[in-house]
Amino acid sequence: MVVLIFVGVILLAHYYLWHRLVRSTTAPGRLRKALTWGVVGLVGLVVATFVSTRMELGHWLAWPGYLWFALMFYLFILLVALEIPRAVAALFLRRADRKRVVTPEPEPVAVLAGGPPPTEDEERGSPAKAEAAPMSRRLFLGRTTAAIAGAGALGAVGYGVASALGDPVIERVGVRLPKLDPRLGGLRFAVVSDIHLGPLTGKAHTERIVRMINGLEADVVAIVGDLVDGSVAELGALAQPLKSLESRYGAYFVTGNHEYFSPNGFAEWIEELGELGVRPLRNERVEIRHQGAVLDLAGVNDLNGVSQGDGPDFDKALGNRDTSRSTVLLAHQPVLVDQAARHGVDLQLSGHTHGGQMAPFNLVVGLQQPVVSGLATVDGVQVYVTRGAGFWGPPVRVGAPPEITMLELT
Repeated sequence: MVVLIFVGVILLAHYYLWHRLVRSTTAPGRLRKALTWGVVGLVGLVVATFVSTRMELGHWLAWPGYLWFALMFYLFILLVALEIPRAVAALFLRRADRKRVVTPEPEPVAVLAGGPPPTEDEERGSPAKAEAAPMSRRLFLGRTTAAIAGAGALGAVGYGVASALGDPVIERVGVRLPKLDPRLGGLRFAVVSDIHLGPLTGKAHTERIVRMINGLEADVVAIVGDLVDGSVAELGALAQPLKSLESRYGAYFVTGNHEYFSPNGFAEWIEELGELGVRPLRNERVEIRHQGAVLDLAGVNDLNGVSQGDGPDFDKALGNRDTSRSTVLLAHQPVLVDQAARHGVDLQLSGHTHGGQMAPFNLVVGLQQPVVSGLATVDGVQVYVTRGAGFWGPPVRVGAPPEITMLELT
C-alpha cells in the first residue's frame, strides 16, 4: 500500500510538472512529444532509484535519481507558489488585449475601377491576429513561470548539495536538569544521529564525523539511530572508522527505523557495532559514574522494530531504577517522549527528523513529531532533537544543515 501511494504521488507530481513545464511552454509538435517522453523517463528514474537502492541494486542510479527527485520537489513547490501571480498576470494581459482589439471602424474606401477588392481579413478586422495574441500570451506566461521556477529550483538544490556534503555544524547546547547531582555538572555528550551510511556516502563521510566528534573531547558519545542504509556486507567498510571514536565513558547506540530496513536484518549491525567498540543499548540502561556521582543512561529500540519483535520496552529499560538519579534517554524518534514522561526521564536525546532536511518539508515533519529540531520541553521532559550528520535520499539539505551536538549538563 505504501509503495502504491508513493508511486501515485510521483505520478501526480510529474503530471503537474508536465502541464506547467511542457504543455504550457510549447506548441503541439515534435518538441512537445520529445519532452513528454522525457518526463515519462524521469518518472521511471525516480521509482527505479528508490527500489534499487532499497534492494542494494543499481546504485549507479542513486546520484541522477535522487538529484532529480530534489529538483522535482522544488520545481513543484515553486510552481504551485507561482500559480496566483501567474493567474494575476494572465488577467492583466487579457485586459490589455481587449483594449488593443477595440479599434474604430475603418472609413469606407472607394475601390478604384480595376483595383483589387478588400480581403476577407481587411473586412473582418484581421481575426487571425486576434487569435495569435492569446497563444503568444500563453507561451509568454508559461515560459516565464518555468524559467523562474527552474532557476529557483536549481539554486535551492545547488545550495542544498553543498550543505549536505559539507562539514556538519557543531551545535553547543547547555541543558539544565533541576535534580542533577551537582557533581555531574559539566558532563558532556557528543550527540550524533542519522549518519545514513549508504550508496552516496563514502568512508570519508564517517572519518570526518569521527574526527569532529573526537575533537570535542566528550565524556559520552551518543549515536541516536539511522546509522546505515544497507547491509554489513555492503557498508561494513564505511563503518570501520567508528572504532576510532574517543570519549571518557564510551560510545553508545540505539536503533533507528532504517536499521530495520537492512536486507539481512538489524541483528548483524548490533553485532558489528559491538566489534567496533560502540555499545548498543537495547531497551537497557548503564550507569555513568562521574566525579563520585551516578547518571542513568538508557536506550530504547526504535518503533519500527515492533514489526520484527524488537520494539521499545520502557519498563525493561527504566524499571526498578533509583528515581533520585537523573536519567538521560536515547530514543531515535522524538514521538517516544510521551512514554519517557511516564517513566520519569529528565532528558531525551533523539534524531530522525533531519530538521526537515529540505525546507519547507519541516512543516510536514512537525505534524508527526513533537519537536523538529533543537531543545524543547514536552510533557515535562526536555527533548533535544539533532538534525543529524548525514542525509537520506537526495544529497540535499536546505534550511537544515548537518549537525553534531556538544551537549553539556548543568
